[in-house]
Amino acid sequence: MRSSIYLSYAAFVLVGIGAAVGGVLLPAQIDDYGVDKALIGLGFFTNSAGFLLAGLTNGVLIERLGLRLALVAGSGVFVLAAVVTAARPSFWVLIAAQGFCGYGVGVLESVLNVHLAALPDAATLLNRLHAFFGVGALAGPAIAALTLGYAPWTAVWWGLAVATALLGVAFYATFPKRVVPEKEEKEGGLLPTALRNKYVLLASVFLTVYLGVEIGVGNWAYSYLREVNLETHLIAGYAVSGYWAGLTAGRFVISPVAGRLGLTPARTSLWCCVGVAASTVLIWLGVVPVAGFVLLGFFLGPLFPTTMAILPELLPARLVPTAIGVLNGGSVIGGSLLPWTAGALGQGVGMQALMPFALTLALVQLAVWYYLSAPSLAPRTK
Repeated sequence: MRSSIYLSYAAFVLVGIGAAVGGVLLPAQIDDYGVDKALIGLGFFTNSAGFLLAGLTNGVLIERLGLRLALVAGSGVFVLAAVVTAARPSFWVLIAAQGFCGYGVGVLESVLNVHLAALPDAATLLNRLHAFFGVGALAGPAIAALTLGYAPWTAVWWGLAVATALLGVAFYATFPKRVVPEKEEKEGGLLPTALRNKYVLLASVFLTVYLGVEIGVGNWAYSYLREVNLETHLIAGYAVSGYWAGLTAGRFVISPVAGRLGLTPARTSLWCCVGVAASTVLIWLGVVPVAGFVLLGFFLGPLFPTTMAILPELLPARLVPTAIGVLNGGSVIGGSLLPWTAGALGQGVGMQALMPFALTLALVQLAVWYYLSAPSLAPRTK
């Protein structure tokens, strides 16, 4: 399994690069197609729709194709969409292709989460997996900017297509066929059963709120520091970079340290939720706000992957792939709706509303995690 774990990490670096290059390429695409920001932004909606669809079909895909072929299929869909994008199609084909990109990435993310969630020490593995997404996201803008210095924007997509094609070949050569029992008592369809399960619903609410905090703060922290704390352009920029670096570091550091201290993944995340709320209060009170953003990112880091890691303890094995897909795909709702709400509050009330809003979400997050992980938090009896 070791080679499949390393390949999973490499895949998430590539996914992170792909997610981060878009912002750098947007101005070049706007100039090339002669459209405005609102029209080019339609690609975000189609991409999110494809990502959500991938999450909803993840369990059926794994059950019918097996782990290996599901990854190959996801890679193939993304490669096809990337080639179409790189060929500089008509504008509306470009927008449609982003839906297929979202579906391919959604399949890769969901299946790799399922794979690592089934292995020993899943919490640490999943935290590292998502930390490597952060590594790719940090590198992506620099790669895109460097490429635009000597080639058109389509060159970046050709690079993504080639890299993902090689990844698909590696998946086929490395990964096992399945990670869930093929013969198990079946009660109803996978998706309807998952959507009726209280743990899946609680985890979905938790990740919706989590993404609202992560992306909402990440998107609006710069404006908050400039308008409320009156920080300089440079310090505000460093603080936002520190926030994302802290999030990546938290995924690398917290889970292994907690394991050495004897803390379970569920209890570790409970304390991380407390840390998120405390960091938000520090920022709101103006106590070292820059360091507060770094701490906030650090404590947020493990929450998403650890949620995936505890699902096998709470659900029947056959339901886990579908549940992880639902959580992974559905997370885009919180990642779009709640940051928009934060921006609307900033526009109507002022950016000083950001931290009370974030604290409210942090407390909801803490309460939902407590109820979600109650079986894992309970003392073990012999």
